[in-house]
Amino acid sequence: MCDNTTAALPAERAVTLVLGSASPRRQELLAQLGVVPDDIRAPDIDEDPHPGELPRPYCIRIAREKVQAIAAADNEIVLCADTTVALGRRIMGKPRDAGEAAEFLLALSGRRHRVFTAVAVRCGDRIWERCVESRVKMKPLSDAELNAYLASNDWRGKAGGYGIQGPAGAFIPWIAGSFSAIVGLPLPETAALLQAAGYPLYRSDT
Repeated sequence: MCDNTTAALPAERAVTLVLGSASPRRQELLAQLGVVPDDIRAPDIDEDPHPGELPRPYCIRIAREKVQAIAAADNEIVLCADTTVALGRRIMGKPRDAGEAAEFLLALSGRRHRVFTAVAVRCGDRIWERCVESRVKMKPLSDAELNAYLASNDWRGKAGGYGIQGPAGAFIPWIAGSFSAIVGLPLPETAALLQAAGYPLYRSDT
């Protein structure tokens, strides 16, 4: 039921898209492609890094495990992603509390770091995946800036303790790579994966 064979499915078995993420940011990014998921099913997996695991392999593994964890019918395409902030070999996930968010931001302050976003698309037993790496520079943060940002609670649910698309965008003077990937979903790569899996991305309804 995957690949181009989906074009031959009868209407009652037409391919549908399941987004394996409760992130409103990823829904907004998909909307830029003209895509509205037919269902949202957030996976429940252990996202702790393995001992000695490096950021890029970790990010790819988590996206893959997410997409494998979601039960789906044979006419459903499942899309999952993971975004990981890395300072050197250190993996910075979503902070557990304001104290950890402050620790992350102080470590990133005035330095360059990497942001990995891995996307995994599954249809049946097949998985298509890509990982995009971007580099980001955060300006040195003053105590006032750090405290105000922590008080805003915008750090909640954000890898590395910040979101470039929100107030923390004022802390980021330079990036190299994909802005949409830093937010949570690299648009060109996501579009290519969906098409590879047979999702009618640019379907023209008449």
